[in-house]
Amino acid sequence: MSQAFVKESDEQWLHDIQPTLNALVVYLTRENNGIRVYEIKNYVDKNGKEIHEMSNGLSYAKDNDSKWYVV
Repeated sequence: MSQAFVKESDEQWLHDIQPTLNALVVYLTRENNGIRVYEIKNYVDKNGKEIHEMSNGLSYAKDNDSKWYVV
């Protein structure tokens, strides 16, 4: 079957993934064409949010609804 028939609903957004670090790693690795993305360090910012610095050069945190976002 042709790849032209890929379902649009297969696309997943950052804010749709589970609020776990493992789910974030899996999602970012998939978005990075299979090249593993891993956590470099984490810390709590001055507002009390846990920040995860990842190997893709971006930092991520969860909002008050436990949805991931880019810091």
